[in-house]
Amino acid sequence: MAFITIFAPTGITFCEGNPRVVCIESERQALLNFKQDIIDRSNRLSSWSKNGEDCCKWLGVYCDNITGHVYKLDLKPPSSPPVYASDAEFGVYWRSILRGKINPSLLSLNHLVHLDLSHNNFGGTLIPSFLGSMESLTFLDLSDAHFGGVIPHQLGNLSELQHLNLGGNSNKLFEAKNLQWLSGFSSLEFLDLSQLDLSKAIDWLQVTSKLPSLKELHLSACSLDNDPSSTMVNYSSLSVLDLSNNYLTPSVPVWIFSLHSLVSIDLSGNAFEGVIPSSFQSISSLKSLDLSTNSFNSSLPVWLFSLNHLEFLSLSSNLLQGKIPDSIGNLSSIKTLDLSANQLEGTLPVSLENLSNLRKLDFSNNKLHQDISETLKILFICCSDKLESLNLANNNLSGHLTDQLGHFKSLSYLILSQNSISGLIPVSLGNLSSLQYIDVSDNQLDGNLPEHLENPMNLEYMNIAYNLLEGAVSEGFFSSLKRLRVFKASQNKLKFEANSNWIPPFQCQTIELSYWFLGPKFPTWIQFQKDLSTLDISSAGIADVVPSWFWNFTSKMVSLNISHNQLEGEIPFLSVHKLVDLRSNRFSGPLPRILPDVATLFFSNNSFSGSLSSFLCDYNLGEPKLFLLQLETNLLSGEIPDCWLPWQSIRVLNMGNNNLTGKIPDSLGYLGFMFLNLRNNKLTGELPLTLQNNSDLFMLDIGENQFNGNIPKWIGKTFPNLVILSLRSNSFNGHIPDELCELSSLQILDLGVNNLSGEIPTCFQNLTAMATKPDDTDAVIDYFVDGEFIRNELLVMKGRVREYSTILSLVTTMDLSNNNLIGNIPKELTNLAGLQSLNLSGNSLRGNIPVRIGDIKMLESLDVSRNHLSGSIPESLSNLNFLSHLNLSYNDLRGRIPSSTQLQSFDKFSYIGNQLFGPPINENCSKKAETPQNVVNGSHGNEESEGWLEKYMIYVSVAVGFLVGFWGVIGPLFLSESWALAYFAKVEAIVVKLSSLWT
Repeated sequence: MAFITIFAPTGITFCEGNPRVVCIESERQALLNFKQDIIDRSNRLSSWSKNGEDCCKWLGVYCDNITGHVYKLDLKPPSSPPVYASDAEFGVYWRSILRGKINPSLLSLNHLVHLDLSHNNFGGTLIPSFLGSMESLTFLDLSDAHFGGVIPHQLGNLSELQHLNLGGNSNKLFEAKNLQWLSGFSSLEFLDLSQLDLSKAIDWLQVTSKLPSLKELHLSACSLDNDPSSTMVNYSSLSVLDLSNNYLTPSVPVWIFSLHSLVSIDLSGNAFEGVIPSSFQSISSLKSLDLSTNSFNSSLPVWLFSLNHLEFLSLSSNLLQGKIPDSIGNLSSIKTLDLSANQLEGTLPVSLENLSNLRKLDFSNNKLHQDISETLKILFICCSDKLESLNLANNNLSGHLTDQLGHFKSLSYLILSQNSISGLIPVSLGNLSSLQYIDVSDNQLDGNLPEHLENPMNLEYMNIAYNLLEGAVSEGFFSSLKRLRVFKASQNKLKFEANSNWIPPFQCQTIELSYWFLGPKFPTWIQFQKDLSTLDISSAGIADVVPSWFWNFTSKMVSLNISHNQLEGEIPFLSVHKLVDLRSNRFSGPLPRILPDVATLFFSNNSFSGSLSSFLCDYNLGEPKLFLLQLETNLLSGEIPDCWLPWQSIRVLNMGNNNLTGKIPDSLGYLGFMFLNLRNNKLTGELPLTLQNNSDLFMLDIGENQFNGNIPKWIGKTFPNLVILSLRSNSFNGHIPDELCELSSLQILDLGVNNLSGEIPTCFQNLTAMATKPDDTDAVIDYFVDGEFIRNELLVMKGRVREYSTILSLVTTMDLSNNNLIGNIPKELTNLAGLQSLNLSGNSLRGNIPVRIGDIKMLESLDVSRNHLSGSIPESLSNLNFLSHLNLSYNDLRGRIPSSTQLQSFDKFSYIGNQLFGPPINENCSKKAETPQNVVNGSHGNEESEGWLEKYMIYVSVAVGFLVGFWGVIGPLFLSESWALAYFAKVEAIVVKLSSLWT
C-alpha cells in the first residue's frame, strides 16, 4: 500500500490497477468493441472478456490510479525472438501479432494519452483518420504495423503530441502533398517517418526545422533528395538526426554543420563522394556518427579522431584508402568502431591499445595484413575484459591462433573468416563462456578439432568450413555445445563415426558437413534434430539405403543436400521446401512427388526411371513454384508429356542423357526458359514454334537427338541473349540461316554432325561475343542458381569431347564439323579474335586457308581436316601463341610448314595426307596420303578407288599376322595333348609362385 501511495501522484499504475479503483464501464465497453475487430491468433487478449469486469487488469491496459480512466494502451507484441530461436519460438511470436482493423470505439477513451499499436499487422489498411480526434494523445506509435496509403492529415489536430512514430511501414505509407500538417506540433519531441515515401513532400526540411521542441528526427529511407537552396535551418533543440538511406548527393548538406547540439548523426546509405568534410569538427558534442555505405574516397582524416566524445563511429562500405593512422588511439570514449568494407591496408596500429572502452570492432573486408597473434596482443591490452564483438574477416591475416584468445571473457561474436590463418583451433576457445557466434571459415586451419571444449558454452553459431582440418571428431567435442543452432564445417577432411545410440546435446537448425566422412552407414543421429531446416551431408562417403524415417523427418527442411554419395532406395514423397539436391546417388523408381513451394530440384546422375507423366501431369498439391529441374543422366523414358502449363515458374530445365522419345510438346515452349538442355535422348521431329516464347534463353542444347528439318530462322530473331546453342548430332539439313548472325551474345555454336549444306555464312563476323575476349557471364547465371549446377556443356575441343562447367562462361567455340558444307572458308571468320576453338573438319570446303587466320589471337584449337583445302599454310598461323591443338590433315595443302615454336611442336599426324614438307614431318616433300571419301566427309559420300591398294595390303597383313600368331602358339596345344598338359601345368606353377610372393 505504501508503494501505491508514493506513486499515486504520477497517475501511473500496473495492469492489475489499484484494488480500490475499477475502470470506467463505458471505457470497458469501448475496449471490448475494439477487440471485436482484432484477429488475435494467440489469444493474447484473453483477459479482455465480458467476465473480466475490471479492464484495468487487462493485458496492455493502464488506468489512472485515482480516476480509473484508461490513459495508456500498449498492444505491441512481445519482443521478437533471437535469430536462432526454434521454430516453436518463432511460431509463438508470429501468432502474437495482432491483425484486423482499428475500431472507432477508441474515441470513447477520452483520457487516453499513450497509444502503441506498433509491430502488428493491419494488412495495408489506411491509418484511421478518426485518430486525429483523440486530442489528448501525447504518444502515438504506429510503426512497423503494415499500414498503407496516404497519411491522414487529420493527425495534425493532435496538438499535444510529444512522440509520433509512423516509421517502418515499408514504403506502403506515403505523403501525397506536403508536410504542413506537422507544423502545429509545438510540443513534438520525437518524430519518425522512416520508410514513408516523402518524395513529393519537398517542404520536409522547412517544416521539420520549425518544430520548436523537436529533439529526434528520423527520416530514413524516405526518398529524400538534397535541397541546396536551404542553407539556414532552425533545429534549436535537435540532438538526433537520421537521414540514412536517401538520395542525398554528392556532398553532405551544409546546414547540418550548423546544428551544434547534435549528439547523433546518421547519414549512411546516401551517395556522398570525395573527402569526409572537416566541418564535422564543429559538432564537438557528437557521440554517434554513421557515414557508412557512401562513396567517400579519401584516406582516413586525422582530425576525425579528435572527436573524443565519440562512442559510435561507422565508416564502413566506402572507398577509403591508405593506412589506419596512429591518431585513432585518441578516440578514448569509443565503444563501437566500424571501418569495414573499404580499401584500408597495413597493420592495426599499436595505439589501439588506448581504446579501453571498446566493445565492438569491425575492420573486415579490407587489405590489412598482420599476424593474428599480434592483433590479439594489441586488443588484449586495450580491452580483453570488455570486447564483445570482433570482425576481421576477409583481410590478409596470417599466423596461428594462440591461447590468448581464451582471455577475451566478454567476447560474444568472433569472425575471422577469409584470411590465411593456420595452425590448430586452440583449446582455450572453451574458456569463452560468453561466445555465441564464431566464424573462422575459409582459412588454413589444420590438425584435429579439440577432443573437448572444457567449459559449457553459449555458442549458437559455429562455422569452421573450408579449412584443412582432418582426423576423427569425438562425441566429446559436441558435449558442451548444448545451445548450438548452426554448425557449418564443410570442405574439411574430418571423420565422425558416432555410436548408433548417440543423441546430440544440441538442436540445430543448420548442419553442413559436406566432404566429411560420415559413412558408410546413414547417420541415425540426424533424426534427433527436430528443428533442422538445412542439411548438407553431400560427398560424405555414405553407402546405404536411406531409412524410411528420414523422408518423414524432412517436413521442416528448407534445404536438403545429400548428393555425391551412394545412397539407394525409392523415394515416395519429398516433403522438403525450397531446395533438394540428390545428385550422383543410386536412387531408383519413379520420380518422387514434391511440395509446391520447392524451387530447386537436382535429381541428375541417379537411376530414376519410368515416364514423366505421373510427376508432371498428375500434380495436385497446389501451384508449383519450381524454378530449376535437373533430371540429367537417369533412366527416364517415354514421350515428354504435353502438360507443362501448370509449371510456369520453371526457368532452368535439364533432361539430357535419358531415353526420352517423340516430339517436343507445344506446352513446353510456353514456360519462358533461360536454360533448356534435352541433349542425348531420342527426340524427333522439328522444333515447335512455341519455343519462340523463350526470349530470355541463355542456353539451348538439343544435341545428340534425331531432330530434322531446316534450322529455324527464328532462333536468330527471338533469342537475343543466347550464349550457348548446340544442335550437334541430329539430322538438320539445308543451309545455315543468316539469321543466326544476329546472336551477338553467342559464345558457343555447335552445329556439327548434321546434314547441313551450302556455304558458311560470311556474316558470322557479326557474332560479337566471339570477336572479343569473353566476359565472365557467371554473374548473370549465378544470380539465379549456383552456377556450378547448371553451367555444364559437352564440347568437342582439342580433338576430344570434354565437359566444361566452372569455366564454361569463358569458352568461345564454333563447331561446324561433319556436314556437307562447300565453298571457301570465309575470310570474315578471322575477325572473331576472341574465338578459342574452330572446327570445320569433315566437310567439302575448298580454296585456301585464310591468310589472316593468325588474327584469331585467342585460338587454342583449329581443325580443318578432311576437306579439299589447297595452297600453302599461311605464315600468320605461326602467330597463334595459345594454339595447343592443330589438325590440317587430309587436304591438298602444299609447300613448307612455316617455322615457329608452335607449329613444330605438333606431331606429324597434324599434317598427314597433304603435300607438305619440313619439320615435324621431314625435310622433303611428303607423298600425298589419301583417305576414302567416307572418311573425308564423315558418313557422307561413297568410297573412292584411290588408295585401295594400300588399304588392301593392310588388311592382308593383319590377317596373316593373326594366323601365324594363333597357330604358332595356341595351335600345337590342340594337336598334342601332352604339350597342352605340360603348358597348363607350367602356367599354374607360375601363378602359385606369384601368389606366394604377393602374400
